[in-house]
Amino acid sequence: MSDANVRQFTVGVDDDGIRLDRWFKRHLPDTSFNIVSRWARTGQLRLDGARATPGERIQAGQVIRVPPAEAPQPAAAKPKKSRPQLTPEQIEFAESMVIHRDAQAMVLNKPPGLATQGGTKTHDHVDQLLDGLYFDLDTRPKLVHRLDKDTSGALVLARTARAAAYFSKSFSGRTARKTYWAVVVGVPSIEDGFIDLPLGKQPGTGGEKMQVDEEEGQPARTRYRVIDRAGNRAAWVELQPHTGRTHQLRVHMAAIGHPIVGDGKYGLAEAFLSGSISRKMHLHARRIRIDHPDGGKLDVTADLPTHFAETLASLGFDIERGDNMPPDERAPLTRDQEKSRAKAHAKTVRKERRGERRGRGDKPAKPAKPAKPAKPRKK
Repeated sequence: MSDANVRQFTVGVDDDGIRLDRWFKRHLPDTSFNIVSRWARTGQLRLDGARATPGERIQAGQVIRVPPAEAPQPAAAKPKKSRPQLTPEQIEFAESMVIHRDAQAMVLNKPPGLATQGGTKTHDHVDQLLDGLYFDLDTRPKLVHRLDKDTSGALVLARTARAAAYFSKSFSGRTARKTYWAVVVGVPSIEDGFIDLPLGKQPGTGGEKMQVDEEEGQPARTRYRVIDRAGNRAAWVELQPHTGRTHQLRVHMAAIGHPIVGDGKYGLAEAFLSGSISRKMHLHARRIRIDHPDGGKLDVTADLPTHFAETLASLGFDIERGDNMPPDERAPLTRDQEKSRAKAHAKTVRKERRGERRGRGDKPAKPAKPAKPAKPRKK
């Protein structure tokens, strides 16, 4: 192979931190993963002169040495999947959700009842509407986290590949700060506390429902603070997830006996208040704070949906009281801290199990045989 046929590419800023095989998918999509793997095995694929592997992370400014393109093998043509065209009404609706937009990021105020992504029997969702949110860029916005279908509020989108990688790292690393508002049934006896209960999938639900699982669940921590109360009937609380488990806030509040109003899945019949209070879920992502790819902070607040605002008014709560809560400076656990806590918890459980096994295996001591009476001696 002549060096004249070798291709060289410099990694751009938008590709900083991605895997090498992902770079090929973006920039040389006709090069299959099998070809890239073969080039790596034979030493033809190089990164700054050194042998590279498909899973290696690349950095801006590095030079990728790529062998000449190989002739594609003939294959049956596959019909390309085309996205359904959005109607003018759908585009208008998508644009109405935007509450912040800059060169790298966008934030939506997702209404309750709209799923974040599609699935079985779910045809209307945020991901579908992203085709109407290109604005001044040629790239389609990307989801970097999710909200439950019935949870409303701030949802961050990335407008570039670099921003998507940056935000995804922030969410997985627990550096993003999310503040939720909820109305719960009853009033917690401790007004400012932590809920530290591991969560796992509930058997027999296909992963659709979670439960507290002390032995095999994943670590899950939530801080809650009572903002105001309506007698003993209901409380307005601020929730801050320090981990990101599925349905975490809903399961945790139900577990301490104060389900979120409208959450029949975890609170059952007790999750609904009588009178004029809406039966919709009262959980809202009020505020999102996250480092911005271009520096500084992205800090956005999302207005309440109609039913939530009406419930606060009906219960006599003043919305300004929630926004004036003192700041919480306690940072969520990092991924390493979370793993350390999980190991410590697993160790404790194993010790307890060993103790139980020893207890079950211990045989009760046999009662001592009564002493035989001494035989009288013959004289």
